[in-house]
Amino acid sequence: MNTSTSMGWQRSIGNVRSFVSNSMGGLRGRTNLASWIVAGTLAYFLWIKPEREIRRNQEARAALATNSERYVEKRRPIPDPQDTGLVYGKGKQSDTSEG
Repeated sequence: MNTSTSMGWQRSIGNVRSFVSNSMGGLRGRTNLASWIVAGTLAYFLWIKPEREIRRNQEARAALATNSERYVEKRRPIPDPQDTGLVYGKGKQSDTSEG
């Protein structure tokens, strides 16, 4: 195997690594990883998530516009066992007074 050819490949790989490292701001190790995590998180919450929510809302509106039958609750409400119809309060008072 020719040593000059292998040295050429190693040099070109080293140049690519150097270029990538310099394009990332020259940070290495944990600081580089932390900065990419922070940048990715900010990008997600500032651009990606709002766009997805807008797209979902538009799709939901379009689905409602095309579908004339909306969801209707099929269950009947549970009746209140009290006489007054209130959840909290006095029960129904009778008109006859004791005594």
